[in-house]
Amino acid sequence: MATVLNRLDESEQFAVPKSADDGYRPSADEAFMNPRQQAYFRTKLQAWKDAILREAAGTLSQLQVDTLREADLTDRASSETDWSIELRTRDRQRKLISKIEAALRRIDEGEYGYCEVTGEPISLARLEARPIATMTVEAQERHERHEKVSREE
Repeated sequence: MATVLNRLDESEQFAVPKSADDGYRPSADEAFMNPRQQAYFRTKLQAWKDAILREAAGTLSQLQVDTLREADLTDRASSETDWSIELRTRDRQRKLISKIEAALRRIDEGEYGYCEVTGEPISLARLEARPIATMTVEAQERHERHEKVSREE
């Protein structure tokens, strides 16, 4: 099923497009979430969203072109399983797009980069790795511990 789409690797997903990349990387030496950092993360988020939408369009066109024509039941079952996995991936990415759009809204509102629980700045390294992060690492860990305890009860 690898032929369904040419997948983007993780580094390409979060990469700032070459046309917008002037070598700038946010640094702790500058004011947190200054206009340049906001523009950097906006570009990064928009590029990620665009890549997801391109992949989804590719899947849709592939679904329209390819039909399950395998005569052998095993081959057909394998193809159906591959498509099922592909469609589940697209569904997860659809949900990811809403998180990306929420992050873009937070940039517009001046709330991007700050923890929604504590109000503290989220580290630039965390935002670089996960641009849709809404909590600091510590707040996320507390949230996950609380969630685990709640499930066990």
